[in-house]
Amino acid sequence: MRMRPVRLLCVIAVLAAGAVTGCGEQRSDGGTRITDGDRTDETRERARRVAEAWDGSRAADVYRRGFYPMADVVQLPEHAFRSGSDKEAYLMRNFGLRGDLPASDADKGEVAWDDGRSLTLPMMDARETLAKLDRDSGGGPELVVTGARLGTMKMVTSRGPATVPAWLFTLDGYDTPLKRVALNPSEQPEPPIGPAADTPSNELWPLQQLMRTSRDGRSVTVLAGHGSCDDGPAAEVLETDGSVVLSGWIRDPGDGPCTADLKLTEVTVKLAGPVGDRVLLDAFTGRPVPYGDEPGSLPDGS
Repeated sequence: MRMRPVRLLCVIAVLAAGAVTGCGEQRSDGGTRITDGDRTDETRERARRVAEAWDGSRAADVYRRGFYPMADVVQLPEHAFRSGSDKEAYLMRNFGLRGDLPASDADKGEVAWDDGRSLTLPMMDARETLAKLDRDSGGGPELVVTGARLGTMKMVTSRGPATVPAWLFTLDGYDTPLKRVALNPSEQPEPPIGPAADTPSNELWPLQQLMRTSRDGRSVTVLAGHGSCDDGPAAEVLETDGSVVLSGWIRDPGDGPCTADLKLTEVTVKLAGPVGDRVLLDAFTGRPVPYGDEPGSLPDGS
């Protein structure tokens, strides 16, 4: 299979000290010259192999028929948060329950895409859904849930915008509910290519998860790991008609002694065009970048 030329390579690394930006330049011969970082030909060839393996594959077809969130599965109440302690409680995922949660007669829920397609999946009840939110029982400030009702919410998925079942939790002190998707993502397909190596290197590092996609689909934010003696993570992107392959790497790793702790930093990558129904892939693992509702993060725009 012949792959179409890469349209753009661009990276924005969001670091604690600020944002560092670099972009590739399109050449007249259809190639791309990278002006940010010093990636090896082998690393870039890995991204191309991942794209070629996925484009037109059965795995890509299975992926495009499933439900995979590309934005936060939580939507906060209007005007959240009313206090610093409430924000801390959400970041720590510390929820309390005062009252009863309703039972649901439905054990299935429908994802309805804007283009008319739909998919029926098992649905979580209110208590299961709240358990996805409440991950900290260690004390401290908490958000108090006083009730819930079944409703819907709009969100971005790998197949475009969709309306999905959601539990709408009433929070003490808020006039509008906190919404949380009542469905789990579809099972990931078996990838058509294996991981790049048994262990990562500074040249190619696995991405932790997808955090959010911009409303126009032209940028994605991922969570990337790095050490305590480097300048943080970055990512390159290779775009084809069928896939968007992200290659994570580490900026300027230190040469001296360093602690072994893993730090997690958000990296936002700009794209040449909207993600659309293209598969968002991690060059290291050869798999779709996983989406997760990560404690310590806020929905986009909060």
